[in-house]
Amino acid sequence: MSGQDTQDLDARAAAGETVVPGGTGGKSLEAQQHLAEGRSKGGQARAEQLGHEGYVEMGKKGGSATNDMSGGEAAEAAGREIDESKFTNQ
Repeated sequence: MSGQDTQDLDARAAAGETVVPGGTGGKSLEAQQHLAEGRSKGGQARAEQLGHEGYVEMGKKGGSATNDMSGGEAAEAAGREIDESKFTNQ
């Protein structure tokens, strides 16, 4: 990436635009890059902690969340079963 491209992306980030996937909230190109990297590493760490099946189940649970109910409550209300036995503690 050229210096001009970097300056343009940095200016767009300062204006509040997300210029790096996963960099939401960063006010500079560098900040967005660090946020995206941290989020990726966080997801990988959680997957390692829970195991693949547990990570998938956690996604189902979290994806069911609403403003009024937690993921577990919403999944239960919708009749979806979340198998928490798949969550491993390593």
